[in-house]
This record gives sequence, C-alpha cells and structure tokens, in this order.
Amino acid sequence: MDDYKVIEEFNENQLEELHSLFKNEWWTQKRQLSEIRKLLDNSSVVIGLVNDKTGELIGFARVISDTLYRAFIFDVIAKENYRNNGIGTILMNSILEHPQVRDVERVELYCPDRLVPYYEKFGFSTDVNGSNLMRNKK
Repeated sequence: MDDYKVIEEFNENQLEELHSLFKNEWWTQKRQLSEIRKLLDNSSVVIGLVNDKTGELIGFARVISDTLYRAFIFDVIAKENYRNNGIGTILMNSILEHPQVRDVERVELYCPDRLVPYYEKFGFSTDVNGSNLMRNKK
C-alpha cells in the first residue's frame, strides 16, 4: 500500500464517503451525516486514509484523549475491498505515533474476541488489572 495519504481534515465528499464506510459496519451503521460531523469535531484525533490514485477514502480511525494519561481508540475501519492490504496497520501506526497520543500513559480500545490477536501486534493486551468495561446505554 504505497499510493495513499493520511489526512486529518475531511472535505464534504470525504464526509459522505466516511458515512458510507460507517454504513457497512455493524457498530456504526446507524450514524447520520450530521452526527458524523459532530463526532469528528469532538474527537481529539481523526485519521483518514485516502487512495492517491482514485481520491477515495479507504480507511478511518479516531481517538479521544487527554494527551497525558488516557486515550481511547474508536472506529478503526478499512474499506472492504482494501482489507488485508495493511490499511489497519497504517491507521494504527498513524494513531499511535500521533503527537496527541504517542506519550499517553494508557491507550485503550475495545474489540471483538476475533481481533484480539490483531491488536496484540501493536502492544495491546487483555490484561487490564481486573478492570471491566461498563456501559450506561442511552
């Protein structure tokens, strides 16, 4: 994957492409365009991956962080026909090396069991000192 560029700001067309990416994932498929704008505005770091040849958005990830103690990675997505080509690795490395994330004490994410081995390659562990994920769902 050499023909790509990393972006941190999204134009209107890229916002619509992000909306399409979200529609293809079970955890993001109900998000509306207006919500996506707000989501981008309120995330600490947003990373997009754009195919240089076609201009299409082929990957996305975002982070919420205090830049010191905690950062949480969300919505790591590679466009379906680009998967298994290193897109996720580029997204993860772009996040983990980002100035607002690289020095954070604890960078966290949650993922389905099947992706645990994938994220372990980036140094993530399921050993979270007995902590439990809890949720207050609206």
